[in-house]
Amino acid sequence: MEIFGNLFTKTKDGAYVPTTLGIIAIIVLMVILLAIASFIIGSKKKKKTSTKQLAVSALLIAIAFMIMEFFPPLFKMPFGGTVTLFGMFFATLIGYYYGIGPGILSCVALGLLNLIIDPYVLTLPQLLIDYPLAFGALGLSGIGYHFDKKHKYGGLAVGYICGVLGRYFFAFLSGWIFFGEYAWKGWGAVPYSLAYNGAYLGAEAGITLIIILIPQVQKAVKYVKTQVN
Repeated sequence: MEIFGNLFTKTKDGAYVPTTLGIIAIIVLMVILLAIASFIIGSKKKKKTSTKQLAVSALLIAIAFMIMEFFPPLFKMPFGGTVTLFGMFFATLIGYYYGIGPGILSCVALGLLNLIIDPYVLTLPQLLIDYPLAFGALGLSGIGYHFDKKHKYGGLAVGYICGVLGRYFFAFLSGWIFFGEYAWKGWGAVPYSLAYNGAYLGAEAGITLIIILIPQVQKAVKYVKTQVN
């Protein structure tokens, strides 16, 4: 981790956490990512819309972060991973409202925020996979944004599923490469990671899908979409 210089410091258990300078650098990067995400929309629409998009994205990130980090989880896995009440859903709304590009960039910012508050870093590749990539993949919910342009309803669920699958891929990758040694007895690293990460992500996704597939919920979210664009 020498590549980070003074941005991270090693703890007694061998993991790394960001220093004060590291936290400042991460916050600056988060602001830049949100600004770029806002510019993507603003370059095609009025500046006022771009400002609104930035505010809405920041609000949704804050809600998702609060649920993921400070609300009691429905279930917590022994080696990391929790089932929250709609934490991923609020993050995926950014992509659904504004598209893949803004969604990914905003969710990367969410991952960096989690890196500040709840870091567990062993190596640079693991940091990249577990934080910016895994969280950023939630922005694939932007596929639902484009789906709604061709279909009256369904984009919300399609986008959410795509976002969760994206995060699942990187969670699986991290579990396989970096945490395979914790595999259950008789399990290889690959099936262990598939099952372990699929358990908590699948549980939360299942609960959320039951709610967002309710027609009234889809209509309400879609109405909000017309108001924030």
